[in-house]
Amino acid sequence: MSKVRCEWAQSHELHHDYHDKEWGVPVHDDRKLFEMLNLEGAQAGLSWLTILKRRDDYNLIFENFDPQKLVKYTDEQLDAILLDARIIRNRLKVYSVRSNAEAYLKVVEEFGSFDAYIWQFVGGKPIINTFKSMKEVPVSTPESDAMSKDLKKRSFKFCGTTICYAYMQAVGMVNDHTMDCFRYNEVQI
Repeated sequence: MSKVRCEWAQSHELHHDYHDKEWGVPVHDDRKLFEMLNLEGAQAGLSWLTILKRRDDYNLIFENFDPQKLVKYTDEQLDAILLDARIIRNRLKVYSVRSNAEAYLKVVEEFGSFDAYIWQFVGGKPIINTFKSMKEVPVSTPESDAMSKDLKKRSFKFCGTTICYAYMQAVGMVNDHTMDCFRYNEVQI
């Protein structure tokens, strides 16, 4: 008997693996939270599958999204990255990784960790939704609105409310697995 997955995860094997192992699982590792924020930003205007196919290359090129290293990237280094066909070659998105690293380090200095900062938008624990169909899942919420507004105030780039909501889904701040999905109960902590 095959597993019932969320509708969006049924079309490609990369979606299967990502959905079955990562999507909706609460993440509290600062580096992973930073990586996902940047990958969600890179996805803006594109499909998530486009990013999943390039994810390993993004991690290689951006040194596993180590903010301490990324803040030191020069314009020349970022311009060289723009020539690499393994990633999305959008100047604003590539340069945003460095500016996001700068903003991230300031947040960590203020809050002690990125985890403490980002999870405050959901009161420190996942929001468990009860959607029966992906049609019911919103593209933004008051929480993603607040997150987006605050991230922008802190100079993060590519963090509109829709990107923030997709990020919240990815890192388990919300459980948007449909109730018939085999992962719905598994990701709840």
